[in-house]
Amino acid sequence: MLVAEAVAAGWDVQAQFVAPGGQPVSGAGVVHRVAAGVIEKVATTESPQPVMAIVSRRPSSIDALQRATFVVVADRISDPGNLGTILRSAEASGAGAVVLTPGTVDPTNPKVVRASAGSIFHVPIVDDLPLAELADHSLVRLGTSSHLGRDVTTTDLTRRVAIVLGNEAHGLADDAPVDEWVTIPHVGRSESLNVAMAAAVLCFEVARQRRAASDTFSQS
Repeated sequence: MLVAEAVAAGWDVQAQFVAPGGQPVSGAGVVHRVAAGVIEKVATTESPQPVMAIVSRRPSSIDALQRATFVVVADRISDPGNLGTILRSAEASGAGAVVLTPGTVDPTNPKVVRASAGSIFHVPIVDDLPLAELADHSLVRLGTSSHLGRDVTTTDLTRRVAIVLGNEAHGLADDAPVDEWVTIPHVGRSESLNVAMAAAVLCFEVARQRRAASDTFSQS
């Protein structure tokens, strides 16, 4: 349950609203029992969970970028489901932070929160940071493209890298402020992958290379 994830991550849950038959989450603010049908009227889904909550967002400091060796950048991502899935892949693959450039959907959008499956509470999110300013944090900005760049599997991802994912409809401009370009090799008729699918492939390639490098180091 997302409310339990928020509590586990140490976020401030101010209040929770529990429908008949639902069980409140321990340690999650003041409990308000509501009448049958109330949750369904205010929720944004057809079959909502029996517990809703008001949670104070915990802001992430830009200092997270100084500590991170692997960052995911969502550049003008507009679909909430895509951003939520990107957050989920970022956390699962060990990213130290996710950067949202201006024009990206609000991460507190309910669809983002649901699609993240709780990852929004566990991975630091830096809002409204222009892509050009990532250069100030000694991260190699790897722009992703369907037609430009080097095969991601032959690119060194053990460096301090920022994987930059562009808008669903337009991608990244060819003159985007990135340091290198990478691409996912694929066959078939499709010209490109959905941005959330691409994010999963790229994030786990970073994780794979880093595990391999760690294994090699430990055996030497």
